Amino acid sequence: MAQTALATGPLPANVLQALKAAGIPSQAVAVVARPVDGEKVALRHRGDAAMNPASLMKLVTTFGALEILGPAHVWRTEILADSPPQNGVLGGDLYLRGSGDPKLTYDRLWLLMRELRGRGVKEIRGDLVLDKSAFALVDHDPAAFDGKSLRPYNVGPDALLFNFATLHLTLVPENGTVRVLAEPLPADFEVVNRLQATDAKHCGEWRERLEAKLLPGKVELSGPFPRVCGEKRWHLAGLPNGLLLAGVFTRLWRELGGEFAGQLRERPTPANAIVLASSESPALGELVRDINKFSNNVMARQLFLKVGAGETAAADRTLRSWLVQKGLDFPELVLDNGSGLSRRERISADNLARLLAAAWASPVMPELMSSLPIAAIDGTTRKKFNGNGVAGQAHLKTGSLEGVRGIAGFLLDKNGRRHIVVFMVNHPSAGAAQPAFDALLEWLWRGDV
Repeated sequence: MAQTALATGPLPANVLQALKAAGIPSQAVAVVARPVDGEKVALRHRGDAAMNPASLMKLVTTFGALEILGPAHVWRTEILADSPPQNGVLGGDLYLRGSGDPKLTYDRLWLLMRELRGRGVKEIRGDLVLDKSAFALVDHDPAAFDGKSLRPYNVGPDALLFNFATLHLTLVPENGTVRVLAEPLPADFEVVNRLQATDAKHCGEWRERLEAKLLPGKVELSGPFPRVCGEKRWHLAGLPNGLLLAGVFTRLWRELGGEFAGQLRERPTPANAIVLASSESPALGELVRDINKFSNNVMARQLFLKVGAGETAAADRTLRSWLVQKGLDFPELVLDNGSGLSRRERISADNLARLLAAAWASPVMPELMSSLPIAAIDGTTRKKFNGNGVAGQAHLKTGSLEGVRGIAGFLLDKNGRRHIVVFMVNHPSAGAAQPAFDALLEWLWRGDV
């Protein structure tokens, strides 16, 4: 796709004023705005600068995957055995084979196991074998990015990723105490609750005041929890995915009336194994909504690896080849894991805008467009962009890291014209950039282009 000459006019006065108030120099931002129905650029500032996009990189991953794999693509998770069960007894090992499903949740595992029980299996005499061979081994340290290994956004990819490798804790203030409801809870795993209910007047950043410590066979919770918060959900990662999956499998199997006392192992499934039960994921066209609306990092990483048949280098090559085939050669592009949770990933505002223009003209435009958060309505923008007419009029992916903020997507102005907008900030004060984003969107919405 050829590009016309690009204007480099000054940023709108209200945007410059907001940046100045936030202590962000204009040299630390990159902005491109253009109509969707032409290549003429209405506004361009440092458009060719290679910027860290944070989660805006998910646009590359999801758009690429939608075109490469197709919106109807699904993942299958299967339960297999060496031989059929006899009189309800499976004499050998049970294999659980993954294909990189981004959303193998607790309820789907239950349904998968319920199908196995419905087929007459009651006793498993062998071991539970996890087959993760769909993905090459990825060296992942959940503490490497920011030292917060228990945060769900730091979960690494896994061919048998279960429930995002996350425990969901519901905190319920009750009679001077804090009750904890934990799901999915592995068998023989204990939640040690030392949380203290307090009479604080405000809920505030309640999660930041709590501490979780993972120990063998248990998690210890401590810290003050204000009663005024009411019920809250605390999502806790850190338990190895394989242990979480095996522990929940064991608990559910017992609850379903089954018998199992074997061990956990990992290896590929034998070629002659027979399928006893299977579960199919939602279609990719649905899953990209979770990835983009809520900026789910591990789902994006799963999708990135799927594009590369389970290998990071292959995913990089495949996406670059796809871009070139579309006439989108991005020389500054740096891909790391496809989620944007990276200090290495780079893309320019020019090329991110070109990507969005290509998406607008793509057969998968409806799927990608509907996956983006609607300003002031849902997803990561639910509490943002709620003034000056922009609410409900923009589909925007957001990006956020320490020292990085960004928005990219589509905005419908008050005259019914739709625009592509990209705004990235790389600066220690990036966290204060929201008023500048608001100012640019207001400028576009008013039709001041």
